[in-house]
Amino acid sequence: MLRPLVIAPSILASDFSKLGEEVRNVDRAGADWIHLDVMDGHFVPNISYGPDVIKAIRPYSKKIFDTHLMIAPCDPYLEAFAKAGSDIITVHVEAGPHLHRSLQAIRALGKKAGVSLNPATPALAIEHVIDLVDLVLIMSVNPGFGGQTFIPSAIEKIAAVRALAAGRPIDIEVDGGVTADNAAAIAAAGANALVAGSAVFKGGNEAAYKANIAAIRHAAAGPRGEAV
Repeated sequence: MLRPLVIAPSILASDFSKLGEEVRNVDRAGADWIHLDVMDGHFVPNISYGPDVIKAIRPYSKKIFDTHLMIAPCDPYLEAFAKAGSDIITVHVEAGPHLHRSLQAIRALGKKAGVSLNPATPALAIEHVIDLVDLVLIMSVNPGFGGQTFIPSAIEKIAAVRALAAGRPIDIEVDGGVTADNAAAIAAAGANALVAGSAVFKGGNEAAYKANIAAIRHAAAGPRGEAV
């Protein structure tokens, strides 16, 4: 069974001066999830926002809050992000020595657990935790900044993760350089959740966001044999 097709706009590319309004606009424009990139200036070379910001924007959408923690260590902050309103919490393979424990902790908080792989990390790095995850996030750029170009080798990794998932009910998500131009190849390789920042928020208004989301969805739906 195919997992549902998900378009998850990353608010990292939104106008931070009106963040709540931007979340509401992409919600109304057709977003399935809201993707939240949390960066600490340590694990990745940028600082974005923390749980207080997520708590502040939570009332602006009832859609799934898909929180991607690019922070190290992550364990001390899992509860704060859960309480802030995250529905999915994703941690990186590379962020600490006790990935299994981190994923258990997320599930103990009543949240869905995700694991993320940087471009240089092989799919096999998650082989021994695959039964603990609800989502695998494949980074198709080096994490830390929006607006980067998609790394083509991510396509092979998507297929490798799909093989590892072996029919389990796991969402396979791709983040970095996703556009309407490459969404078909990403979906054909086996991903069902597409994170897009710049490609969604270009245009700066709800009408533009709606057209951008629709274009990505239409491109990704083709290889899945779905009509949009």
